[in-house]
Amino acid sequence: MTYKRSIIVTGGAGFIGSHVVRLLVNKYPDYRIVNLDKLTYAGNLANLRDVEQSGNYLFRKADICDFDTVLRLMRQYKVDGIIHLAAESHVDRSIRDPFTFARTNVMGTLSLLQAAKTYWESLPEGYDGKLFYHISTDEVYGALQLTHPEGIPSPSHHLAYGTDFFRETTKYQPHSPYSASKASSDHFVRAYHDTYGMPTIVTNCSNNYGPYQFPEKLIPLFINNIQHARPLPVYGRGENVRDWLYVEDHARAIDLIFHQGKAGETYNIGGFNEWKNIDIVRLLIETVDRLTGKPKGASLGLITYITDRPGHDLRYAIDSSKLRRELGWEPSLQFEEGIERTVRWYLDNQQWMDSVTSGDYERYYEQMYRGR
Repeated sequence: MTYKRSIIVTGGAGFIGSHVVRLLVNKYPDYRIVNLDKLTYAGNLANLRDVEQSGNYLFRKADICDFDTVLRLMRQYKVDGIIHLAAESHVDRSIRDPFTFARTNVMGTLSLLQAAKTYWESLPEGYDGKLFYHISTDEVYGALQLTHPEGIPSPSHHLAYGTDFFRETTKYQPHSPYSASKASSDHFVRAYHDTYGMPTIVTNCSNNYGPYQFPEKLIPLFINNIQHARPLPVYGRGENVRDWLYVEDHARAIDLIFHQGKAGETYNIGGFNEWKNIDIVRLLIETVDRLTGKPKGASLGLITYITDRPGHDLRYAIDSSKLRRELGWEPSLQFEEGIERTVRWYLDNQQWMDSVTSGDYERYYEQMYRGR
């Protein structure tokens, strides 16, 4: 079959990547979608069971730092678009092991960029019809102050904790090895656009949540802990504020920007949905207790305050008005509705959670791909 487009999605077995792959495979049967993933601890092909037999879907196990392999795959599948999500993304891990984050997030991105440059420049049409789309984070911008420390009640939590937001023009001020590695990768992507004329787009998104998120992250970790009556470790007093975005809304935004965004531009993707960590924990307790038949507030005693981590940014908040204004995107869910869906998914998919928390899935893939 001749495909209209051939797209590599890096990190497609991960949390956000699997939602992007699923959306593209189902929405565009005339596209070939190549999922390129190293299958590190956060990559799980069980996230894509529902599309793995689709005729326009391929999985290839590879390291984005392996330039020769990436270039070979681009040539083999005549790739005209890259949606780059593969990254180490957990701040605590970056504090313990910054070298891994620099290797994957910086050198891996550079490897992809150079492979794309080498292949696309070899074609008669050059860069015409090509796009390198790099997904980044709001953490590259640093931190915002809490203008309203107690919050202003509102249905959407918009403007709840301040009137200042991260915009596409906000100065970069990364505070952790993770955010520094992502900031560096952003600069390399823009440098390839400015130096070589490669069509690139960068997006910076707020915190994602939803199904298939690896349970080292706050929301799935705490859902599982509440369900099993385990402690809920909250950094500091839980006063840190984050802007939350349902993962399927992020996938819709990526699809829209890939097809309609302007090369050379940056777009911020956020939910206009700020919550303090401690308020999220209380909402999760209320939701999980209700859905599992426990008395209201039964799990509040599980909250355990622990020493704050180094360089813990106080507040993130994204201004995604450019994306709304230019491309018409906006979030589809209120946070409470998204949390309800998310909690129900994890409760209904305990086998997935058990496989991930036990490490069984990692051992399975190690055996499957040993020697390849």
